[in-house]
Amino acid sequence: MTSSDSPFDAPLRIAGKDYHSRLIIGSGKYQSFQQNLDALVASGAEMITVAIRRVNLGQHAGEPSLLEVISPAKYTLLPNTAGCYNAADAVRTCRMARELLDGHKLVKLEVLGDQKTLYPNVTETLIAAEELVKDGFDVMVYTSDDPLIAKRLEELGCVAVMPLGAPIGSGLGIRNPYNIRMILENATVPIIVDAGVGTASDAAIAMELGCHGVLMNTAIAEARNPVLMASAMKKAVESGREAFLAGRMPRRLYASASSPIDGTFF
Repeated sequence: MTSSDSPFDAPLRIAGKDYHSRLIIGSGKYQSFQQNLDALVASGAEMITVAIRRVNLGQHAGEPSLLEVISPAKYTLLPNTAGCYNAADAVRTCRMARELLDGHKLVKLEVLGDQKTLYPNVTETLIAAEELVKDGFDVMVYTSDDPLIAKRLEELGCVAVMPLGAPIGSGLGIRNPYNIRMILENATVPIIVDAGVGTASDAAIAMELGCHGVLMNTAIAEARNPVLMASAMKKAVESGREAFLAGRMPRRLYASASSPIDGTFF
């Protein structure tokens, strides 16, 4: 049983569809499509993000296609615009994905600022998000951890806002939990930490903050044992979610005895 199956929680709903896993994994950096599938199964994830510019979904005839291994009938494919550095390229890439996937509307928008940091170009992201929403796409959007930008992207009609925990592929974990908390306080759409997770404890922290999900790729794909790490991430996301729902004890400066002193016999 996952935390989402418990009576204390509801499924994660994105663009009108319910997901019982709050973990989303990627499809880059794996040794093979089969290893990617094995990690996907171990993770329990129901959604997998795919870089249209880097992964063959049929646009390169005669080459192995991810769709031959990972079935769109079983998993939700989340085409993303990785490698795009301006709004025009990102919009064009999403439209290509829609053609390749027979009208598929759910996309992950990311517009990068430069190749060294892979930090989001917020200005171009806002332009692309507005155009894609007007064009009928369901947009899950990668952005900075700026609470004002996150709210603006929600106002534009994005179905999920995905602030970074740390730079893409850095494995540094959640560097600014306070901004993430401010984003969560003002959000009415799912907030999913995207980028920066390095190990299971990072995923648990994101979920303990109240995030609705976590997206990761490098943390699993570059682990010494990707399939085992995928399994660890599954458990971390579930336990972090349950801890958030349970409500942690208050932090105290001084000790508080586990066994009360009042009412003792002697």
